[in-house]
Amino acid sequence: MAAVQLVGHGGVDQLVYTEDLPVPQPGPGEVLVQVTATAKNNTDRKAREGLYPTRDKDEVASFQMSGSPTLTFPRIQGADIVGNVVAVGEGVSDSRLGERGLLDFNLYPDARRDINLMPDYYGHGADGGFAEYVVLPSDQFHAIPNPELADAELAAMGMCSCQTAYHMLTVANVTAGERVLVTGASGGVGTALIQLCRILGAIPYALSTPDKADALKALGAEAVLDRSAMDTFTERVQAVTQGHPIDAVMDLVGGDMTDRFIDTMIFDMKQRATYPRLSIAGASGGNLSEIMWTRIYLYQVQVFGVSHGTREEAEQLMAWIRNGALKPVLHAAFPLSRLREAETYFVNRGSNYLGKIVIVPDSQWAEHGQRFALG
Repeated sequence: MAAVQLVGHGGVDQLVYTEDLPVPQPGPGEVLVQVTATAKNNTDRKAREGLYPTRDKDEVASFQMSGSPTLTFPRIQGADIVGNVVAVGEGVSDSRLGERGLLDFNLYPDARRDINLMPDYYGHGADGGFAEYVVLPSDQFHAIPNPELADAELAAMGMCSCQTAYHMLTVANVTAGERVLVTGASGGVGTALIQLCRILGAIPYALSTPDKADALKALGAEAVLDRSAMDTFTERVQAVTQGHPIDAVMDLVGGDMTDRFIDTMIFDMKQRATYPRLSIAGASGGNLSEIMWTRIYLYQVQVFGVSHGTREEAEQLMAWIRNGALKPVLHAAFPLSRLREAETYFVNRGSNYLGKIVIVPDSQWAEHGQRFALG
């Protein structure tokens, strides 16, 4: 089969396209999926570049929550997999054959449904979807028959972004009527956060650029705040919230911005009905933030680190996808053989970028990718 293998940490030259790998075979409880589309995530780039240090800020490494590295080379990346079941392993009903589905991307450490303490995922700790075929657990490949959704659109709603977004909201106990600041709003997690806030009845305020304001408002953003003008950020937040503090911040940016985000929650504590909450699931603005601890404990800011989510959350998201509550935000599709080009485009994306990039095997391109190619 054709696939792209990551052969080491580094630049896009570490992504090697090959056409002669053996097709994997499903074991007990598994299904063999012919891949039709796999969404690209920022975690693919960060894992490739070794940007997941957990001890030394300068180390080139990926995370190893279980104590030993699970990212070994060569590795086929790609977490948000859509395709069709073409073979089943022992214990899996033949009725699954032909089923179109979407993967719950987690490599769960145990069977618990409400907690996930050692997050890992397909495309990192096991081979993923940047290939023509992949073997997956049958109970994590969820049927999504919805004919109104093209395979590339379904991949754009994959769990890597949606489940991270949902877990950011659930751990912070965001409820209806609360005001939520969504940073990094134009990416996969950000666009999912905006939609999920509306599903929960919360009010999302997006941090992005003016050229994306109309599209983000169409997704559900109450207002879009310009990220290029941060000196008066708190005052601008007050203007769009009619003077009310933000109840919870969903932070995908980090760096110097985090302190400013906290400001939006604590400028008038008398108006608050709940503790200020900060959910962190990314650091596109920098991996180090300098914050006075007195600001955290005196204002009682609750801080939540978020990586992935739980089985229960994945199943709820699948239900929302099936009933149309969640909508795809697909930016473009690239053929698998041009994954290097897709990675370069993603890193250097311009002001018109919104949503997800999807990778389609060349053998599936005419049917599932061509109409979503860049103009």
